[in-house]
Amino acid sequence: MVELGPGTGAFTDVIQRRLGGRGHHLAVELNPVFAGRLADRYPGLDVVVSDAAHLGELLGERGLGQADVIVSGLPWAAFSARRQGSVLDAVREAMAPAAAFTTFAYVHALWAPPARRLRFALRDAFEEVVVGRTVWRNVPPALVYHARRPRALAAA
Repeated sequence: MVELGPGTGAFTDVIQRRLGGRGHHLAVELNPVFAGRLADRYPGLDVVVSDAAHLGELLGERGLGQADVIVSGLPWAAFSARRQGSVLDAVREAMAPAAAFTTFAYVHALWAPPARRLRFALRDAFEEVVVGRTVWRNVPPALVYHARRPRALAAA
């Protein structure tokens, strides 16, 4: 189980409860302050201060191979096209064939070019992308993308 951009741990808490001590939960957080707080709060959590684009290396360093589940709390709308692409490539490379990738987008920003670019990038990167229900109780409201069956990366 990989969590990208856990931030303050909103998803981390739910993931930890659902895992119930089973499996390996790797949290990749760029902000060292957030990472330190998560490590203190969840002693069984493997927290690393790193860039999500290095996911394959991080899994390899731990001898974990490919991930079965990747959950992202990354701010995709704040990323350039190049940045979105490099992180999505890292996600695809890190996923086992039957793995699932879940991320979200804010409803109010769906019209913005970065959000539209993410939507198209997900459809290009995965054979199956399902848009989940809108979570109106979230502030701001968000919708969830569920992606499966990563497409092979094109040879360079």
